[in-house]
Amino acid sequence: MTAPTNPAATPEDARLQALHETWSTPPGWRGRLTAVNHSTIGLRFIVTGLAFFLIGGMLSMFIRLQLAWFGNEVLDPQRYAEFVTMHGTTMMFLFAVPIMEGFALYLVPKMIGARDLPFPRLSAFGFWCYLFGGLFLYSSFLFDAVPDSGWFMYVPLTDATWSPGLNADFWLIGVTFSEIAAVAAAVEMIVAILVCRAPGMDLRRIPLFAWAMLVTSFMIVFGFPPLILASILLEIQRAFGFVFFDPALGGDPLLWQHLFWLFGHPEVYIIFLPAAGVVSMVVSTFARRPMVGYTWIVLALVGTGFLSFGLWVHHMFTVGIPLLALALFSAASMAVAIPMGIQVFAWIATLWAGRPWLRVPTLYLFGFFFVFVPGGLTGVMVAMVPFDWQAHDSHFVVAHLHHVLIGGLMFPLFAGLYYWLPLVSGREPSESLSRTAFWLVFLGFNLTFLPMYFTGLLGMPRRAYTYLPELGFHWLNLVSTAAGFVLAVGMVAVLADLVLSLRHGPRARRNPWRAGTLEWAVQHPVPPYTFASVPRVQGRDPLWADPLLADAAARPDGLLGDARHGVRELLGSSLLDARPEQVIRVSGPTWLPLLAALALAVLLACFIAKLYWAVLLLVLPLLALLWRWAWTTGDPGGPDAVEAEPGLVLPTQGAARNAPGWWALVMSLLVDGSLFASLVFSYFYLWLGTEAWPPAGIGVAGWPAAIAALVLLIACAGTAWVATRALQADARGRAAGAWMATVVLGAGFIAAQAWAMAATGAPAVHAYASVAWTLAGFHAVHVLLAMLFATFVAARLRRGLVTAARPLEARVTTALWRYVVGQGVVAWGVLHLFPRLA
Repeated sequence: MTAPTNPAATPEDARLQALHETWSTPPGWRGRLTAVNHSTIGLRFIVTGLAFFLIGGMLSMFIRLQLAWFGNEVLDPQRYAEFVTMHGTTMMFLFAVPIMEGFALYLVPKMIGARDLPFPRLSAFGFWCYLFGGLFLYSSFLFDAVPDSGWFMYVPLTDATWSPGLNADFWLIGVTFSEIAAVAAAVEMIVAILVCRAPGMDLRRIPLFAWAMLVTSFMIVFGFPPLILASILLEIQRAFGFVFFDPALGGDPLLWQHLFWLFGHPEVYIIFLPAAGVVSMVVSTFARRPMVGYTWIVLALVGTGFLSFGLWVHHMFTVGIPLLALALFSAASMAVAIPMGIQVFAWIATLWAGRPWLRVPTLYLFGFFFVFVPGGLTGVMVAMVPFDWQAHDSHFVVAHLHHVLIGGLMFPLFAGLYYWLPLVSGREPSESLSRTAFWLVFLGFNLTFLPMYFTGLLGMPRRAYTYLPELGFHWLNLVSTAAGFVLAVGMVAVLADLVLSLRHGPRARRNPWRAGTLEWAVQHPVPPYTFASVPRVQGRDPLWADPLLADAAARPDGLLGDARHGVRELLGSSLLDARPEQVIRVSGPTWLPLLAALALAVLLACFIAKLYWAVLLLVLPLLALLWRWAWTTGDPGGPDAVEAEPGLVLPTQGAARNAPGWWALVMSLLVDGSLFASLVFSYFYLWLGTEAWPPAGIGVAGWPAAIAALVLLIACAGTAWVATRALQADARGRAAGAWMATVVLGAGFIAAQAWAMAATGAPAVHAYASVAWTLAGFHAVHVLLAMLFATFVAARLRRGLVTAARPLEARVTTALWRYVVGQGVVAWGVLHLFPRLA
């Protein structure tokens, strides 16, 4: 938080002081715990991610010590398996993705000229879920129940038969809990980039880091749900005896691998694309010219995101896939090199055509080029099926994975940390210490992982606890371990350099790199309101196009420069050409995100302790918190329109067609739709693997019950339509009555569906019953959620907070019901029609 401004001496000072008071966070612990500002939340993600990075790195040092020489006993086999699992899990779920989200949360609003993100409470909630999920995972050490089945958690190693303790439960629940942060940040990023850009920043002028985050966020929307579903299915199997993965009862362990890698391979690019966005920003600044091939880079980002979803079998070449499918997935795996190559050529062309400036961020760029290109080429090698059959599960794959992931992320990450450090701290790092740390990292990294290619080719398997001296690769392992410690020293030196520079580094002038993007227009220390006036943009590098823009954005005489309302306001703009369309009123500091995350953490702790009655009881306070959250979102009871600047009156989001809440619903439904599609995929995958579906002894629902359920469900859509029409006519009482009728019909549907499903019998009897009950339960939860939304809107209608002029909540609820009914019709067909066709 910045210091308050002095007493106002001029009207301009008075406006700045009003902005400061409106956007400030309270001092002390209360302020720290209730903060929702994007700068604060972004820095928390970065610092927490670096802390987990150090923990994961320490685990890897123990692993390397164990493998340094044959017959070592630094770790026993059980502890070795635990450290390998926790190292991979930490780096993939608690470091790589969250730290780039932290970059995005801190930088993207500044880059696109927004004061904050449109859902600041959601950002804070995501951070607390991430932190508590990580602590939850590491609390397994206290209970001697550390996950030990690898970060991929393959079944059947992780089912209740082979992992009877709580080890796998800690992994499944902890990782799923922390993934809430990734999904929340993705929804936040998409909505912010689509509707909160500064006037003039049309789609052709969005900074490349923001483009990278937009593509990455869509990948998270579609990529994370399969893993979330797989985790839920496995946890249900472990807790309640369902049999999704039990081949003796119609299940299939390979279903886990399909769902896991549907997430796992896009995850590689979810990590890499933000790093590529950082590279594009740094290359352009230090080449001192606009990026060559901007449009091609954007197309390459989109192409990479699209292709990455066609590669998941790339990790399953040895499980017995038909040869034609292997050929298709092999070709797709090699095709992804095309968009990646486009980006590399564009970066090199920009440096070639510019006047490169060799500073510490540039050193890390060159280190990235040196490391990433060989890593990408070995990716093409393992994309070829015959080679993959030879190298699969060897240390060659370990070397490739670290070259691509660590090399592709770490060097851009450090380049970005050094690049944006003056923006955060107002100081510059020590040039001599920074360069020394770089060479330690560069040499240590290459000498650590290059020998692994040779040990892999010589036959050393991955995840092996030790090896025989006759195999002849102990000297290579010794070199790899020694270099690993050099790398660790280099990383610690980088972090120490960054920390020391925060207090002792030489003071940096404003925009020390003479960059062209909007984040460098922000003053230092960064004001809580970011921009006093929302800037107007004239090019892709606005500060190069208009050198006076930074001063204009610091004066409170432009867009939203008047904080007379005492409410935090953002500017909402149109999707394509970023014209001002609305004023978005957002919430200030609040305890709600922290309390909601805490309630969720306690609920999950009760679940893992098998206190299921307590779980049911804790749902009620959690729902109460979320109800309060929704009720106080934005500015309930505020005006329908406000003056954004003299002569420009804009609607507030409750009355705007393009409101962030609407887009958040659309994105959330995409996440949910991906989850639902993964579940339907599981149903048909299991069906295709069995001879009888349903098997003998399991019945199918009779037509009366099934038809009654379908009629009641469709009737819900009818009453929702009636409610919408009544609100359009401003008949709020009739609209509220129609919404309550929808609630009653929804309850009737759930009862009829339960009646229909009774013929299926117990879910633990066969995989058919397990997946059928799960599908029916999944949809029933959606109906209950939609009923809560309908009740909420009815209450808002009666309080006069939803009107014909402010229909946002009603529009959202109507759309939700349409989605739920549509999803229900598909689920009804799967549950009641397809079994009769089998």
